[in-house]
Amino acid sequence: MTLWAAVAAERLGYAREEALTLGRAVAGLNAQTKGRRLGIMKRASGRGEKFEASRAATPAKASDANFVTLLGRGVTVKRTPEGLRAVNKDGGVSTAESVERYLESKFGESLADARAAMKSLAAAYAPRELEEIAFSLYEQFRPKIPPGVKGWGAAGVLDLTLIRKLAKRS
Repeated sequence: MTLWAAVAAERLGYAREEALTLGRAVAGLNAQTKGRRLGIMKRASGRGEKFEASRAATPAKASDANFVTLLGRGVTVKRTPEGLRAVNKDGGVSTAESVERYLESKFGESLADARAAMKSLAAAYAPRELEEIAFSLYEQFRPKIPPGVKGWGAAGVLDLTLIRKLAKRS
């Protein structure tokens, strides 16, 4: 999820470093939602997930915004001297370097191939269209894992051939 969200963010016009932190934030928000749905995580008191679509920002407006929308999720952001960065759960900003290390730890030597396949898929759509369907595309290629609590945190196999086929079909 982190890699796909970052690739989609880049296609939508965010710089790579910005996109990496946004991708990690989207993956974290989705993990929190799933954990609550499974009953293994509780909502932090005082921290809601309310997000008004009217507060969403496009890359051109992001400098004035507190939120951007990516894969249907509202991500809290902050402008830093290095560019736009997602705000992490502790209120600090995520770093592109830490996200890249995370991706390297998860994908290993396959990171470049996975990124290339996802970039090809993202490039198969105009940015406006991708913005609308990015999450549904992810649902089509995400690794299959057992449902429910037994599947929580389980590793899956990402089918790069399927991602490439999805890019060609579009």
